[in-house]
Amino acid sequence: MTSDIKNMTAGNKKAAMRNPSVAASFAGGLIKLAVTKGASRSELVRRAGLSETTLSDPDARVPFAKYIDLMRAAKELSGDPSLALHYGEVSIHEVSIVGLIGQASESGPETFAQLNRYVPLVVDVDMPAGALRFQIRRERGGLWFVDTRTTLLDFPELTESWAAQFACGPRHLNMPQWVKEVHVSHAAPGHAAEYERVLRAPVMFNAGWNALRIDESLPQRTASILPRYVFGVLTDHADNLLRELENTKSTRGRVENLLLPILHKGDVGMDIIADKMAVSRQTLFRKLKAEGTTFEKVLDELRYRLAIDYLRARKVSVHETAYLVGFSDPAAFSRAFKRWTGTSPREVRAAPAN
Repeated sequence: MTSDIKNMTAGNKKAAMRNPSVAASFAGGLIKLAVTKGASRSELVRRAGLSETTLSDPDARVPFAKYIDLMRAAKELSGDPSLALHYGEVSIHEVSIVGLIGQASESGPETFAQLNRYVPLVVDVDMPAGALRFQIRRERGGLWFVDTRTTLLDFPELTESWAAQFACGPRHLNMPQWVKEVHVSHAAPGHAAEYERVLRAPVMFNAGWNALRIDESLPQRTASILPRYVFGVLTDHADNLLRELENTKSTRGRVENLLLPILHKGDVGMDIIADKMAVSRQTLFRKLKAEGTTFEKVLDELRYRLAIDYLRARKVSVHETAYLVGFSDPAAFSRAFKRWTGTSPREVRAAPAN
């Protein structure tokens, strides 16, 4: 295990603030494959520190460090050292909305553009600000599809599954093989022979980059196999998921995510949240100030938004709403609600739904 991954797993503060993650559906797909190869589902979930509740929600996120633990437990318990390669043979549309968007895209360039936009919904890794995860480059005598993630040698299983997904993708669509050559930055593993069987292309290890030489005609190919209206439906949902994911990367978003499960307890002071984020109170104050807000404002606005949602849904009473958003005294909640909205919580709850 590399030093970066060790630090992330151990709770390194810098890595913890970045909070890389993968889709719960992507982790669930790996579990499903490992179980078919003899692994125990309950043991995989236990060893990775996951919950069945998280895994049952396809839009939930799993910390990247836990996905690393899951992959390594899955390889061990299934007895398959090539499991990441074999996971790449599974069609991405079975485990991610991104695969479905690709099937609804009209052309190679559109598929590529949507992949770059939505790939964090599958696996969100460290990237330079503003950088594209994937690039198409003309060099070394060919057209190359390049993975630009910054930690090339960390977690080679991610490279294995990525390369296999793109090499095997055409087979699921009854299209010709588009990968002609594979370069990976890591050294040849003990299961190196399995690479060429799965990828059906020559493989160079210790290549200094992760890249696939692709068929020259690929960017011009028509890709869509799903009705075009599906594209709009899928991208609308993916855009919402992407916004939620981006929110978790801001300090405000992280504070809100940490407040949500404990808000009803009422004891939601800044010191508690700073401790959960592994930073000092002063550091949290400065980070929120840099985003133009304060802890008190984040807490107040979160309570307001949740209270409106609870009351308009009319599934909980005013007293229950007060408790859920962290007020032990319903009268104090009513005063806060009047400050937020200019009206009473009972009036909002009684109003007809829009």
